[in-house]
Amino acid sequence: MLHQIRTAASRAGDTILGDVIGAFALMVTLIGALYLPAMF
Repeated sequence: MLHQIRTAASRAGDTILGDVIGAFALMVTLIGALYLPAMF
């Protein structure tokens, strides 16, 4: 099973990077949306 996980991770190297960037962008958007009402 560990071999399958390693194989899948090596095949999806670029995709994982894009997913991490997308997840970070979503977190920044969520935090910004939560703090926005406190500014007004």
